[in-house]
Amino acid sequence: MASAEVLAGVDIVALRLGEEGELQLLLIRRAQAPFAGEWALPGVLVNGRSADASLDAAAERALQDKARIAPAHLEQVTTVGNADRDPRGWSLSTVYLALLAPDIALQHDDLRFVALAEVLQGRQALPFDHAQLVAQAAERLAGKAVYTSLPLYLLAPRFTVTEALAAFQASLGQAVQHTTLRGRLEKMKQHGWVLDTGDKNQPRMGRPQALLEHRPQQRGGFVFDRSVLS
Repeated sequence: MASAEVLAGVDIVALRLGEEGELQLLLIRRAQAPFAGEWALPGVLVNGRSADASLDAAAERALQDKARIAPAHLEQVTTVGNADRDPRGWSLSTVYLALLAPDIALQHDDLRFVALAEVLQGRQALPFDHAQLVAQAAERLAGKAVYTSLPLYLLAPRFTVTEALAAFQASLGQAVQHTTLRGRLEKMKQHGWVLDTGDKNQPRMGRPQALLEHRPQQRGGFVFDRSVLS
């Protein structure tokens, strides 16, 4: 790479909610150097030859081309850049947080989900500065989960209060009062963001629960007037 060149790209921290209520991170096995064969965040380079009309479009392309996945929610977290993060030279990366439906299916052996905690606690190593990028995106999700409905994008469009509780607790990394969350969902109902479907789920064990439907009125999450932890 010539000394005047700078690598620019996007990296995606894509999360889903696992069956045990834990957040899972999407990783892809790198096919090319540097770090060929290692598990990393999905991403793409952007330059004058890219067809992307924007960084958001590049982020969507990264998930579509690399994983055949369309996120339920996608937002920009930060931009990082220095001469040390990539052995090829100076690089910039715009980092995105993507929230995925819980039943998302992976179609290739070079893709897998790992527990987010494995990366945050250093038990799953990642190349480049990807571990730091994951930590920043997880912090963004936790911060927004306090005052917005963002964790609902980790659920199927129809969900129960118990499932919503699991999504909020996984995003925040701490317990949330059931009654507090129910009050937040009632507030969302008043503004058309959540609908009572009149249906119930049929679990293999336990009692049926009422199914709610998430109906976002705009991009992003509903903003609460109080902390969900209060």
